[in-house]
Amino acid sequence: MKNVLILGGGFAGIESAIYLRKANYNVTLISDRDYFYIYPTSIWVPTKESSFDDVCVDLNALKDAHGFDLIIDSVEAISAKNNTVSLKSGKTITEYDYLVVAMGASKMKHPGLENTLSICGAPEQSILLRDKLEEIVNKGSGNICFGFGGNPKDSSAVRGGPAFELLFNVHNYLKKKKIRQNYNLTFFAPMEEPGKRMGSQALKMMDVFFNKLNIDKHFGKKIKSFENDGILFEDNTKLSSDFTMFISAGDGHDVIKNSDLPTNEAGFVKVNDYCNVVIDDKISNIYAVGDVAALEGYDWRAKQGHIAEVMARNVAHNIEARDKNKTDFKGYNEHLNILCVMDSGDGAAFVYRDEKKAFMIPMPIFGHWLKKGWGKYCKYSKLGKIPRIPGM
Repeated sequence: MKNVLILGGGFAGIESAIYLRKANYNVTLISDRDYFYIYPTSIWVPTKESSFDDVCVDLNALKDAHGFDLIIDSVEAISAKNNTVSLKSGKTITEYDYLVVAMGASKMKHPGLENTLSICGAPEQSILLRDKLEEIVNKGSGNICFGFGGNPKDSSAVRGGPAFELLFNVHNYLKKKKIRQNYNLTFFAPMEEPGKRMGSQALKMMDVFFNKLNIDKHFGKKIKSFENDGILFEDNTKLSSDFTMFISAGDGHDVIKNSDLPTNEAGFVKVNDYCNVVIDDKISNIYAVGDVAALEGYDWRAKQGHIAEVMARNVAHNIEARDKNKTDFKGYNEHLNILCVMDSGDGAAFVYRDEKKAFMIPMPIFGHWLKKGWGKYCKYSKLGKIPRIPGM
């Protein structure tokens, strides 16, 4: 039985481990934290609708459910040439036939970023967001700003949906407390049309939401720096803010940038359609899945959890096919789409885009509970406590 080493305990890493175990490989997963964090449902932690534990799954429980080995440690270095992975603990791992890199991405660095918090940053930031929101609620009034940025070197490395979701959830949270009128809510982004990748219908509908909910917009100006009392833009104008939530665009992982793996300009691992890393024009024993990989394709493509899971399932299939001398490899490009249930706290909107169509469908009230249900499904299906829906 061959050995597969997986680096990363997020959507891509966990799905790789589950499906490679189904294919009867010995699997070892390395993660720098002992839980799987369900980022899509973490939007409710700041508003206290969910606890931190609600959006976490114990990795030891996942290990026991699927039979893979688990190492809690940080990856310090990867050498494709030497077929080694070095860990923070000082251990170097060499005994593997295949390596699946699923470490996610780093974040672009902006001056003063420490003056912001992110719902897509380290999981603990969701708790800090909760505490900051409580602080400003106790203050009685204030300016709250939400935004996200892009990576000019890789247009797929943007994650704007959670910024919209947290904005709408905070609006609803303040409304329930009957203090919404005391707060100025502003959405900002350096691009002219944030959310454009979701399609023209969604873009127009978002504008309707902003006007209806009395949310200010500040678009089209590059960010110079984040201050403790606001956001400074390239023209030296300033947006006043008592509390700034900003999702910085993804950037290549520092370990990857310092490795001998081939990368694109932004530092993401170059892979072919089968998620295999090609080195010196030769197929290697290394695969990269999820946010760590450089996605090729449409201008509107975006790194999302469901795409990471498609890549992971494909890799499990492709490794098995490769060992059986088959050529029915599966590619990720045909599955590229944007798919999300954008929650608002009192409803949601279903957003979809592929190469043929793009649309947004409002789902008042029940959409919120649909996403809540998905969160439960995600947790318990991965633990093997309820059946998996095919393709999910």
